[in-house]
Amino acid sequence: MGNQVEKLTHLSYKEVPTADPAGVDRDDGPRIGVSYIFSNDEEDLEPPPPPPPQGSDGDGDRDRDRAGDAPPAQQPYDPRLHEVECSVFYRDECIYQKSFAPGSAALSTYTPENLLNRCRPGDLVEFVSQAQYPHWAVYVGDFQVVHLHRLQVSNSFLTDASQGRRGRVVNDLYRYRPLSPGAVVRNALGQVGARERELSWRSSESFAAWCRYGKREFKIGGELRIGKQPYRLQLQLSAHRSHTLEFQSLEDLIMERRRNDQIGRAALLQELAVHLQPSETDDPADGAPAPRTPPEEPAEEREAAGR
Repeated sequence: MGNQVEKLTHLSYKEVPTADPAGVDRDDGPRIGVSYIFSNDEEDLEPPPPPPPQGSDGDGDRDRDRAGDAPPAQQPYDPRLHEVECSVFYRDECIYQKSFAPGSAALSTYTPENLLNRCRPGDLVEFVSQAQYPHWAVYVGDFQVVHLHRLQVSNSFLTDASQGRRGRVVNDLYRYRPLSPGAVVRNALGQVGARERELSWRSSESFAAWCRYGKREFKIGGELRIGKQPYRLQLQLSAHRSHTLEFQSLEDLIMERRRNDQIGRAALLQELAVHLQPSETDDPADGAPAPRTPPEEPAEEREAAGR
């Protein structure tokens, strides 16, 4: 057994039999170093209801209705207010970037009906809303998307999958070379009906990105977690301040970045201000990148996974 373990830990990355040379994974062979983690798709978790206003006994809405006052209108979603600019590096290569550069319309959002006019088969679609995890899907044509939702890969109408959220096409966030639109659609449709222990992805984003790029890094256990942490998540806190976190796998990094999107920009800045040293928040360029472990799953997810 000891010799087998030694042999496993000395495998090179190219020797791990989890990917086809053509760039599309095949699951009919043995896997090495794969750890399966099954949990509910995190974007299904609903945010807690807001507390009643101060001085209210919980009947504030009823009192307001009696007074004839309408509830305040919901503010439109503004990515610059709720999201954080960030870049992802694998060693020295930038593989993902979200930027609010002047004149950039890549992160503009649209109603589901207007979004349909912008989608082409093989496109990646992201639905966003304040205090919720982003939900990703693959547009396959005929007003339909394929997405990972509630532990199952489903084929739905785009308007239904949006659940009323605004959306955008996000083909350019990842900098990997995409597969052909036909291959992306085949990857997505080929997984329809997969559920629970048949799944190889922890989030809707990982599933959609795998369909488009065919890379094993998006799958659960797609990388050996041995040695130095090769992935870096650089958070752009302001024009002159940034903070960097390190991860052993792209899977872990995606989970952390999605958590940041869910809690929002203001909460993330407050969290970093509390946990970082003053010298690091004032001049982060002087500090080394901070290693980061993936966010812990909620208790209900661990129970669903049987752990």
